[in-house]
Amino acid sequence: MNAPAARQVLVVTGLSGAGKTSALKALEDIGFETVDNIPLTFLGALVRGGDASRGRLAIGIDIRTRGFGLEALAEEIDRLRVVDGTDVRVLFLDCGDRELHRRYEETRHRHPLALDRPVLDGILEERRLLDPVRERADLVLDTTDLPLGELKAWLRQQFGNDANDLTDDVTLIVMSFGFKRGLPRDADLVFDVRFLDNPHYDPALRSLSGLDRAVAARVAADPAFAPFFENLTRLIVPLLPRYAAEGKSYLTIAIGCTGGRHRSVFTAERLAARLAENGRRVRIRHRDLDGQGG
Repeated sequence: MNAPAARQVLVVTGLSGAGKTSALKALEDIGFETVDNIPLTFLGALVRGGDASRGRLAIGIDIRTRGFGLEALAEEIDRLRVVDGTDVRVLFLDCGDRELHRRYEETRHRHPLALDRPVLDGILEERRLLDPVRERADLVLDTTDLPLGELKAWLRQQFGNDANDLTDDVTLIVMSFGFKRGLPRDADLVFDVRFLDNPHYDPALRSLSGLDRAVAARVAADPAFAPFFENLTRLIVPLLPRYAAEGKSYLTIAIGCTGGRHRSVFTAERLAARLAENGRRVRIRHRDLDGQGG
């Protein structure tokens, strides 16, 4: 009988501002359970309390972690490496001093070691304290010139697998809405279908929606619908890998008509079905389906 696979545990550490939070979010997208900044004394209990069946675990630890210290961290990691069924690795995120300074100035966040002194002083002090941790890390990634999309791609390459890698594609949310209730605030792409024949003006169709066959047939019969829809899909599909490369995990495509009940609902349903047929992960939402217009 084959021995069960070891549970993969990844300790993510490094300089403040080097991208730990973004890395943990990316790891979560590829199937890791993630925990950030638990007290160092809880680390062993967290890992020992799980098993390989619970999946992979990524733990964020940095200078702000309660009980943090080089010796304490090294001791905890050494203890974890002898736990049966556990494969522990350490990822250290590094970044140039000037870029870290720029990030802190841009976000106006306080550096944890520079509460009463210049940011650069805190960066240099933290680097001095963490250099021994960097030397002991299994992997070191310099994020100085690394866009978010490339960070995610690097993590996917290092830690993704066929069973758990969920970031090969962007998750798509196709939404219908009515312009009379305003644009969706979370929309990334917005398309207007108010040029299509409006079923609202047919008394037999007014109380129905784009989910009903009679309305769907009416909208689809508009000579402008088929060429518009084909052009719409030809526009959207080639963009999806580019959004993924930029690090986008979710993309909301909003289709609007006047009231968000007829034309936009039908078009959104048709678009979601087409994208799903192409192997995309798609969710659909009809924001204004209770509206009173086409």
